[in-house]
Amino acid sequence: MISQPEQCTEVDVVIVGGGPSGSTVSSLLKKYNPDLSVMILEKAKFPREHVGESQLPGISAILDEMGVWDKVEAANFPVKLGGSYTWGKDADAWDFDFYPAEEFEDQERPAKYEGQRRHTAFQVERDRYDEILLRHSEELGTIVREETMVREVMVNGDRIEGLKLTTGEVIKARHYVDGSGDAAILRKALGVESDAPTHLRNVAFWDYWDNAKWAVEIGVGGTRVQVRSLPYGWIWFIPLGPSRASVGLICPSEYYKESGMSPKELYLKAVQEQPEIRELLKDANSDTDSNVLTTKNWSHLADRLTGENWWICGEAAGFADPILAAGMTLAHGTSREVAYSILEVERGELDPEWVKKIYDEKGRRNIRQHIRFAEYWYAANGRFTDLQEYCKEIAKESGLSLNPSQAWRWLAQGGFTNQTIEQAGFGAFDVGSSKQLINRFSGRESKFQITKLNEFKLNLNNAEEVYMGELRNGRINRVMCYKRGESLLPMTGAWKTMVDILKQESDLETIYKALGEGVARKSTGGAKNIGVFVFLQTLEVMVNEGWVIGRHNKKRPLGNLQGSRMIRSEKDAREALKDAKATIKFAFDAPIES
Repeated sequence: MISQPEQCTEVDVVIVGGGPSGSTVSSLLKKYNPDLSVMILEKAKFPREHVGESQLPGISAILDEMGVWDKVEAANFPVKLGGSYTWGKDADAWDFDFYPAEEFEDQERPAKYEGQRRHTAFQVERDRYDEILLRHSEELGTIVREETMVREVMVNGDRIEGLKLTTGEVIKARHYVDGSGDAAILRKALGVESDAPTHLRNVAFWDYWDNAKWAVEIGVGGTRVQVRSLPYGWIWFIPLGPSRASVGLICPSEYYKESGMSPKELYLKAVQEQPEIRELLKDANSDTDSNVLTTKNWSHLADRLTGENWWICGEAAGFADPILAAGMTLAHGTSREVAYSILEVERGELDPEWVKKIYDEKGRRNIRQHIRFAEYWYAANGRFTDLQEYCKEIAKESGLSLNPSQAWRWLAQGGFTNQTIEQAGFGAFDVGSSKQLINRFSGRESKFQITKLNEFKLNLNNAEEVYMGELRNGRINRVMCYKRGESLLPMTGAWKTMVDILKQESDLETIYKALGEGVARKSTGGAKNIGVFVFLQTLEVMVNEGWVIGRHNKKRPLGNLQGSRMIRSEKDAREALKDAKATIKFAFDAPIES
């Protein structure tokens, strides 16, 4: 019998995985270069359930760029303003907000991506959310093949020659993208290893509940997620609708194995032992009668994210423990970077090796810092001396040889900040909230260095000029940066604004006035206060890293820069909401005692 020749289909870009990573890559490719032929291969039939419902504000900007934010907003998912935590040295609850909750205003939905909504996130049901994104990509012209399995990745050295499907068909492309999540189909076939820290080998058990209460509703559909610590792990409570919630338990895999309990038994035990969660679910009904949903939550980071003609993004590239709710942010963010990188390689105007290098270094650094920060969170439940020792290890990974006390001070002054090309920050945490968080965990106070100074001088001595990539409007723009040691000072965004001001002014009052006038022209309300604070935090980092030399002129007043309103005790947060601009509804008249 004569065998039939294999059917071969050729496209410009083929993406394995139709989740948020695949949809982000494909949507941005089709937006900025509609002539590219892009194909998504997805093994499931959408909609399908998936964990990972809680987002961070950075995702909203990417959804807007994809052109899908309005569709997601129209789905009426709860608006996430922040989170309420029980974590650290004591059992006192504290809140972390992306935007001052008392400044949030009642606003009809669906709303536009503007004003206060630029500082919020969504809490999504992943079956609906993922399908919205996939269909949007399809509408833009992406070829979407669901219920399609890759049987073989045809590897030749560091190059992929094609993808053989279970049907025998072969898909060939100029670019192959691994957006397959934990399955990491391309990464594993290529033999790219992934490092998994032993500290963060956890398991997750979760369920969905109907008729659950929201701890608080702020404005129209606004709320906070609940994160509650237990002696053996922690619980999440994520409102997904007016009376529906995702509730999950995270604990070390070893604890689960040694407990002798089934996932359902351990899960229900945790729910009953946590007072706030127990009360929120008092009248609720579980979706599953017998078993809860389970997965492992092992943080990991791939050794490489690019190769000759392939790219890795999303969870296939790396995963950070869900305590930071950063999984979806990393997925959307790395996928956006891959789309921009492919667009530039296709244009041929930039060195493709430089484009790949920039993505690989930035992507791996970002994931690594999220993993490191997650490890710090878990260490923060121990004694302070242990926490100081762990800070020493974190500093060592950053190339610094410090004793435990010095390492803690370095961390408190911004050691976790990931210098993005736009501004200083770390995920949803700006410098101020990172400082507040570390102060809360350690029980010690670290003030802003710039509050001790009132005259500032730019210091670019012995700095070399290098280039970073700035992603904007479908292009990677080469941006000049000053580099001294491992420290970078990009000439764009908040960094450039501060450099320009410091070239003209040195007095703190004059600097503050210039910042205030600039922000006032672009922002209003709570966003105006956030804007000024962002620039002052940038100045703080520049002082700490030696780009600015400060001094105290005793004839002039000092500034009084306090931590942001983003992190507060639950008591202070409730008190602030008494003067809230929006309608506030609490599930309970007073906080539940832990």
